[in-house]
Amino acid sequence: MSNSNKLQWFKPLELAIGLRYLRARRQKHFISFISLASMLGIAIGVLVLITVLSVMNGFGQALRDRILGMTAHVTVSESDARLEDWRAWAADIEQFPAVEALAPFVEQPVMLNHGDEARGALLQGIDLQAEEQVGDLFEHIESGDMAALQPGQFGIALGAELAKALQLDLGDSVTVITPAEDMLLSGSLPVLRQFTVEAIFRVDMQVYDSGFAYINLQDAQQVLERGESVTGLRLHLQDAELAPQVGNTLMRELASTYPQIWVSNWTVQQSNLFRAIQAQKSVMFIILLLIIAVAAFNLVSMLVMVVTDKRGDIAILRTLGLSPRRIMGIFMVQGSMIGVIGTLLGVIHGVLLASNLETIVPWVERLLDMRFMSADAYQITELHSRVNLGDVVTIAICSLLMAMTATLYPAWRASRVEPAEALRYE
Repeated sequence: MSNSNKLQWFKPLELAIGLRYLRARRQKHFISFISLASMLGIAIGVLVLITVLSVMNGFGQALRDRILGMTAHVTVSESDARLEDWRAWAADIEQFPAVEALAPFVEQPVMLNHGDEARGALLQGIDLQAEEQVGDLFEHIESGDMAALQPGQFGIALGAELAKALQLDLGDSVTVITPAEDMLLSGSLPVLRQFTVEAIFRVDMQVYDSGFAYINLQDAQQVLERGESVTGLRLHLQDAELAPQVGNTLMRELASTYPQIWVSNWTVQQSNLFRAIQAQKSVMFIILLLIIAVAAFNLVSMLVMVVTDKRGDIAILRTLGLSPRRIMGIFMVQGSMIGVIGTLLGVIHGVLLASNLETIVPWVERLLDMRFMSADAYQITELHSRVNLGDVVTIAICSLLMAMTATLYPAWRASRVEPAEALRYE
């Protein structure tokens, strides 16, 4: 086999000519400009798409971690939200191997009052020792100590934003106003009780920081006149993703013993939130994909002008025996290489930007003296980014497919050039 044949074997003629056209210094500077614009457009589109989807992945993961840290994987109660003999329930539920820990709780919406300020909150009575095994509340204490919430001391832990709204600090007194159970029937007045602020926590999630308060379980039973009963049991599982299966198993196995059993899990309680995040991510993917589509449209324009400029070359190649199919291949190679280079640049810079976004954004916020993440709108106050390999691969494939599709029409036009007609005016 000759050297020229070996060269053609390893480097097809279509690829060689296509790469030569891509590298050649053109006299038509406008074509070169559109080629560069198409490449940069694809790169910017890929970069933006990777960055935005990484931010949304990080946002969803941050919400999930915070919610799972403050919410039970599975919640068990009775249909009237009152467990009388909760210790017997706990003994039966602990027999299930997927359950790592459980904790009783009492829950009641209340009004908190301090001076001229009043705010609604969800008051939760917790067993300190058991709660530490099922949630992350103790890891988010900003000031004070949860250990001070001892029975009979009537101490309370408040979210940081709630304490700020009520103008409260450690050691201050706050009035907890709770409705009596038979208030509507008997016309009884609400129950008022003074509590001392012993701890302030910050989860960096608006719903908890501005709307939750915690007291000792026994204090809650006394103030809310619950006796020995509780609202329900929180369960912590070995794997949070198994919550639906474990919940169904509990319902099936315990229904005969406890006919009024009610079981919920975090995927049901937060389903609307996570569905909304996923829907928003899908919509953003489609919208931002249009940036790449615009760049691909520029690629069509550039290749059409290249075909017009190279009509003489095409005619000569046809007279030398190249088939229309191979002529198509030349211009498909040229356009596809622009797509490949643009996609590669976008992927590299997109992954780098998304991976360092948590460092870059705070610097930009300080520089511009503004916050991009409003707690009122986004629930969390910090921007998180999480690069997902599957998203990056999907974006790269979509970009390459769009670039290759954009080459079909110009390449087809090149294959239709008639040699005699093209050489007549050369």
